[in-house]
Amino acid sequence: MKLLRLVANLGYGSRKQVTALFRAGLVTDLDGEVLYGDDVVDPARVLVDGEPLDPAPGLLLMLHKPTGVTCSTKDPGRVIYDLLPPRFRLREPRLSPVGRLDRDTSGLLLMTDDGQLLHRITSPKSGLDKVYVATLAQDLRGDEAALFAAGTLMLEGETTPLRPAELTVLGPRHARLVLHEGRYHQVRRMFAATGNHVVTLHRERVGGLELGGLAAGEWRILPTSDRERIFAGPAGE
Repeated sequence: MKLLRLVANLGYGSRKQVTALFRAGLVTDLDGEVLYGDDVVDPARVLVDGEPLDPAPGLLLMLHKPTGVTCSTKDPGRVIYDLLPPRFRLREPRLSPVGRLDRDTSGLLLMTDDGQLLHRITSPKSGLDKVYVATLAQDLRGDEAALFAAGTLMLEGETTPLRPAELTVLGPRHARLVLHEGRYHQVRRMFAATGNHVVTLHRERVGGLELGGLAAGEWRILPTSDRERIFAGPAGE
């Protein structure tokens, strides 16, 4: 792909604006040589105004989504794209969340512009673990682990029972839940089925990938090795 088109697709501006960057000599290689719009070069060797060019299409990043932020492009409040460089919103192909976390749920959110990877992660066939920690409004009854593990729990309005899920009690009103599917507001609806209410909800892990030391609102681009960890299962398995 010619460099002009690539830089425009990465959200650096309209074709006219990106052309102006080239004319001003702001697009160079690592050695400081000025590059031109018709050039075809390794994106890893390109600088824009002295800064490395954003990754080419195929980007995968991990975001620690805070509460109060929506997985949307349009919302009256804050959206996940507000936490990223502004040009990331304009990338083509589009950078999209891999699944969603609701406004009141925090934790690990993946985003990619790779449609095949997005489908592979979200496909029910993948069966990827998703690990959540929940704080509840009331004490646990004591039978939740058995109920969730049975594979017979039917959520209101659905006709297919949930897959078995594993619950670990962390305290009277505190639990970790491992899911192997992703239905709408699933964790909240599961505890609602027991007469309880989720006060806070945080996603710790997707597949074998954990948040690590990312603080709320922080993000990082994932290398190939981390991509494979998604499908490898948690460390030690």
